[in-house]
Amino acid sequence: MTDFRTPLSRARGNGAAGHGAAHWVAERVSAIALIPLTFWMIYAALVISRTGYDGAVAFVAYPVNAVMIVLVLAVSGWHMHAGARVIIEDYMHKMLGRSALLILNLFLAVLLTALAVFSVLKVALGGAL
Repeated sequence: MTDFRTPLSRARGNGAAGHGAAHWVAERVSAIALIPLTFWMIYAALVISRTGYDGAVAFVAYPVNAVMIVLVLAVSGWHMHAGARVIIEDYMHKMLGRSALLILNLFLAVLLTALAVFSVLKVALGGAL
């Protein structure tokens, strides 16, 4: 059967499914959010470095500090996942390997972020003493 459609008409609707721009924007937003969070984390590290164990536990137990640390961890985990996803999608060409790495990337990002957030919450809620 002869196809009388032009190359443009065959290409319409194919290609990017309209979600590529959303991923790009999400990566940029997380990068922008990490700028002030990183400055705050540097400040927090400097404050904690001047105190001993008890001072560090008291710093993390303060609610604003605990929330800020959790925000840093959550945004960093998302940013790490998004960046690794782009690398995997761009450079892995075999579908099975790409799918396996994308799933592994998601699991590792969630696991590492969850463990870090759990650790902060354990200290913040008094379970570390």
